[in-house]
Amino acid sequence: MANTYTQLYVHGVFAVRSRQNLIFDVHAEEIRKYMCGIVTSLGSKPIAINTMPDHCHILIGLKPSISISELLGKVKSGSSGFINKERFVPGHFEWQDGFGAFSYAHSQLDTIIAYINNQTQHHRVKSFREEYIELLDEFKIGWDEKYIFKELQP
Repeated sequence: MANTYTQLYVHGVFAVRSRQNLIFDVHAEEIRKYMCGIVTSLGSKPIAINTMPDHCHILIGLKPSISISELLGKVKSGSSGFINKERFVPGHFEWQDGFGAFSYAHSQLDTIIAYINNQTQHHRVKSFREEYIELLDEFKIGWDEKYIFKELQP
């Protein structure tokens, strides 16, 4: 689109189905690279990505030609297909429905990149559930308990 100038930074967060710990360290880098390839192929720019055993954080420089729902949907479906094809997990891998998406200004990039890169240390003191609800509250996003990522029930 000629004469269209944008600067859109979106931090996406999504969880493994039933919050199972299925993203193993041995495959995490391959999964992250695959996700970055999907983002790039859709014309956007992956800026930072980190996977935890039960969830993923990704910071994207979003192009206006694709919605965040479409982009994250393709990242989730493409990466789950990749994980299943490569047999990185026993059984079938899926991401949970939905995602969180939070926008940032260019001046905030260093802070959010550090936050994404330091997930391991961050989760030594805070659960994913606590982190996610904190993000929703910080951004003043109303939420309903029944739609918060569900953990596997015993």
